[in-house]
Amino acid sequence: MRIGLLTEGGYPYVSGDARLWCDRLVRGLGQHEFDIYALSRSERQEDEGWIQLPPQVSRVRTAPLWTADDDGVGYGRRARRRFADCYGELAAAVCAGDTAVVAEDASEGVADRFGNALYGLAELARDEGGLVGALRSEIAVRALESACRAPGALRTARGARVPDLLAVAAQVERALRPLSLDWYEDDGLGSADLCHATSGGAAALPGLLARHFSGVPLLVTEYGVQLRAHYLGSRDDLDGRVTSAPARALLAAFHGRLAAEAYRQAAVITPGNTHARRWQERCGADRAKIRTVYPGMEASRFWDVGESAECADPDTLVWVGRIEPAKDLISLLHAFAEMRKEEPKTRLRIVGAPADGLEGATYLAHCKALAAQLFPDEADGVHAVGDNPVSFEEIGGPEVPTLVEAYAAGAVVVLSSVVEGFPIGLVEAMLCGRATVSTDVGAVVEVIGGTGLVVPPRNPRALAEACLALLRDPERRERLGAAARARALELFTVEQNITAFHSIYLDIVSRCPVRRVLVDESGEPLPFAVPAEVHVPGRWAESGTRLIAGRPGPGWAAGPPVRGMSLGPVSGAAVGSASGSVSGVASAASGQEPVPAGEGTW
Repeated sequence: MRIGLLTEGGYPYVSGDARLWCDRLVRGLGQHEFDIYALSRSERQEDEGWIQLPPQVSRVRTAPLWTADDDGVGYGRRARRRFADCYGELAAAVCAGDTAVVAEDASEGVADRFGNALYGLAELARDEGGLVGALRSEIAVRALESACRAPGALRTARGARVPDLLAVAAQVERALRPLSLDWYEDDGLGSADLCHATSGGAAALPGLLARHFSGVPLLVTEYGVQLRAHYLGSRDDLDGRVTSAPARALLAAFHGRLAAEAYRQAAVITPGNTHARRWQERCGADRAKIRTVYPGMEASRFWDVGESAECADPDTLVWVGRIEPAKDLISLLHAFAEMRKEEPKTRLRIVGAPADGLEGATYLAHCKALAAQLFPDEADGVHAVGDNPVSFEEIGGPEVPTLVEAYAAGAVVVLSSVVEGFPIGLVEAMLCGRATVSTDVGAVVEVIGGTGLVVPPRNPRALAEACLALLRDPERRERLGAAARARALELFTVEQNITAFHSIYLDIVSRCPVRRVLVDESGEPLPFAVPAEVHVPGRWAESGTRLIAGRPGPGWAAGPPVRGMSLGPVSGAAVGSASGSVSGVASAASGQEPVPAGEGTW
C-alpha cells in the first residue's frame, strides 16, 4: 500500500523529533511504499538536511512552519465574505464555553462547528490559491474580537486586548499554514491508501484535509501529546512567549478543538502509553479507536550488558538523561545527602548534557553548586587529593564513552523527574538488566510494571530509602534487574512496534478503503479496473502480467489505458512547488511503465 507519513519538525530531518522510530518503522515495512510530507520548524533544521532514506520512500515533500511569505492572493468581495463567515465560525467555536467539556461535545455542536469552519477554510484556500494573507488580515482579528465578546464566550478570553488578539491570530495563522499547501491533489495525498500522522497538531492537519477531499483514512500516533505541551506553556510563538492569560486561554482552546477534530476523524489513534491515552480520552477520543503501541527501542546495543553478570560498582548510583528543571536533580542531590549519612561509600554519577538554551546551562550550574555545598571534597588523608562523591559527566567523555557504559557503571539507575512522558531512559536501563528507582510520574508505573521501586515525586527521603534498600540487597537487585530486562524485551522492542503498526495498517485499509472512480480515455467510468487479486501478496501469476498498484497482475486485467497521474518512478530532480520542495528519492525497477494513479485503490 501507499502510505503518506506526516511529520512536524521530525522525520526525515537530521535534528527531527522522533526521527528514530519513524526511520525504523519505514525500514521495517519494506513491503509498503512511503511518501513523506514534512513540516519543518526552523531554518536551521532545514539547513541540517535529511537522514539517509531507504528505497521504499518514493518522495519527500516539505513545507516550512516557521515562515510563510504572503501568497499575494487577492480576494474578491465574495471570497472575502466567504472567509469572514468561515473564520468567524472557527473563532466562535474556539471561544465557545470551557475547553474542559470538549470530551462531552466532541460529536456534537461545537466540534461540528469547528470542523465545518476548518474545512470551509481549506476549500477556500483550494479555490483561491492560498490563505496566508487572509489569516493575517484585519478581518481575522475582528472575527476573534467578536467571538471573545460574544455571550457565553470563555471567561478568560473576554479580557483579551488588541495585542492579545494579534498574538493569537499570528499563532492560529501559523498552525493553519498546511491549509494553503498543494499536497491534497490526486498526485499527492489524494493518491495514498492511508495517512499516518506521527503526532497531533499541525502534523495531523494534512491528514484531515486528505480525508476531507479524497476520503483517505487517517491514523494518528502520539508518543507525546502536543496539547499537553500547549497547556504547560512550553511552546513559543514567532515573536516570543505568549504570556497573557487571555492569549494562553484562546490558544489552548484552539489546540484543544483541533486535537478533538483529529481524534474524531481518525480511523485509529495509537498513543504510546496509558498516560497519553488519558489525555486523548479527555480531549474527546473514542475509546473504541484507541490502541496503545509502545515505542520500539533498539535492544541489540544493550545486549552485552544485559546478558553479562553485574560488574558495576555495588555502591554507585547512576542518573542518565537531559539536565533540565523537570528532571528535579535538586531532590536527587538532597536524597543522596541522606544516603551518605548511612552509607558513606555511596557514589552518584550524573550523566547527561544540559538542555538547549540558557535555562539548561543555568540549571546545570545550580546543581553543581549545590553538590559542592552538600558534599565538600573528601580525602583519605591530609596529603591526598580530595574527591567529590557526586560527578557530572557527559556521554563521549573519557569516563563514559558510550550510553551503554553509562548504564553499566552503576548498580542502580535512578529517575527523579517531576514531569515525564514516556521514560525512554528507564527502558534503556531495563534492557541493561539494571534495577531502578523512579518517581511516580507520567508513564513510569506502566513501564516498570512491578520490576522496580517507585516513590512519590519531590520526596527526597522516600527516594533515599528506596535506593538504600536496593544497594543493601544484591540478590533483590539482581532479581528485579532480570525481570525488568525480560519485560523490556517483551514490550518495548523495535520488532513489536513494527508488527503492531503493520497490523494496524492492514486493518485500517481493509475497513476504510479509498473509493476512487477510474475513467478511460473518453472519460467514461471503467468498471472492474482493479481486480481483487491485486491485493493478494505473492507471485500468483507468472505469465502475461502487467503492473497493477505496483504488483504483478494477470494478463486479463490489462485493459484500455487509464487516465490519471502516474505513481511510478519519481525523477531524482527536485520539482519546485508553492508549498516547499518535492524530491524523488527512489525509483521503480527499470523497464516498468508508470502505474496510473487510480489503480492503487481498493
